[in-house]
Amino acid sequence: MSRSGAFCPECGDEIAEPPEDRPDLPGARDSQRVLCDACYFERFDLVDAPDRVQVRVCSRCGAVHEGNRWVDVGAEDYTDVAVDQVSDALGVHVDAQSVAWQVAPEQVDPNTIRMHAEFSGVVRETPVTEQVTVPVKISRETCKRCGKIAGGSFASIVQVRADDRVPTDEELERAEEIAREYVADREATGDRNAFITEAKQVDDGLNMKISTTQMGQGIAKRITAQLGGSYSDSKRLVSEDEDGQKLYRMTYAVRLPRYRPGEIIDPEDGDGPVLVRSVQGNLKGVRLATGDAYEARFEDGQAPDAERLGFRADGQPTTLVAVEDANAVQVLDPETFASETVPRPDYLDTDADEVPVFKSRAGLHVLPGEGT
Repeated sequence: MSRSGAFCPECGDEIAEPPEDRPDLPGARDSQRVLCDACYFERFDLVDAPDRVQVRVCSRCGAVHEGNRWVDVGAEDYTDVAVDQVSDALGVHVDAQSVAWQVAPEQVDPNTIRMHAEFSGVVRETPVTEQVTVPVKISRETCKRCGKIAGGSFASIVQVRADDRVPTDEELERAEEIAREYVADREATGDRNAFITEAKQVDDGLNMKISTTQMGQGIAKRITAQLGGSYSDSKRLVSEDEDGQKLYRMTYAVRLPRYRPGEIIDPEDGDGPVLVRSVQGNLKGVRLATGDAYEARFEDGQAPDAERLGFRADGQPTTLVAVEDANAVQVLDPETFASETVPRPDYLDTDADEVPVFKSRAGLHVLPGEGT
């Protein structure tokens, strides 16, 4: 570099000026260029580091406070979180080029991490390095979401019941599982307002307190989509906010179907028992006497009035004695072992030695095979 004719105001030494072909040299136009290199580096800090970084962590769910919101990070420990927040808090001098850094975290105790960081860069064509240590304090508190859950906050209720019967334990367990799957799906999108405050089985079903009205409706829809039935909604005024706006709590009443797949019923149309196969929409099944498909009539709604006879699981294997004609076969009564003539449904395998049968007040009927 050529001599500039200028002198450093700190030490009085003459200052070298940047080459004419290097106007882009770091610090060439910087106000600090009035200092010589020795005085410049004497007061130079490559890194501006805070005295301490605080990481706010929810002690209940493990979420981390970032900016002005809580974020689910799914961390087993908070070292990576601490590294990220220290990185955001550090500042590197604007004159530095080719900056690189590495960090070595030191776990002091469960709530304290020391971040030992080493930086390197180039300033005024001079390699520089600097080491800093930043203590990170893990602050345990309760996030807004967990505070709501702990306080019992909810905006809607989902009630699961069944039409003209009490839901089975399996149905209630599945309904709650569906609700929790729905919440998990919403949480996966980052929705921290998605939670179930309470799920409790009662004498006639299941009651769930849900965080929002939209969530309550979504859960009700998903339960009926998978288990059948229908739902209705109602709202109740609970309070008013500070602006006088009315606040309502929604209740979504899920009504599971009257009958279940695998149940055997006898509709009041006189055509004999039906094995229920589907309760999605109108009830669908198969006639045990003929093998014909059955679907509840529109005027019957989703399910007809019918006598409950039992379930497919109540069937028993018995011997197929003989095929009488196109409409009848002989089988052994599984209780009396007497030969009985029964209707021959279309699904009957006439070459079988043994067939499943169901005995009820409506008589003895051949059941379809499991894969039929």
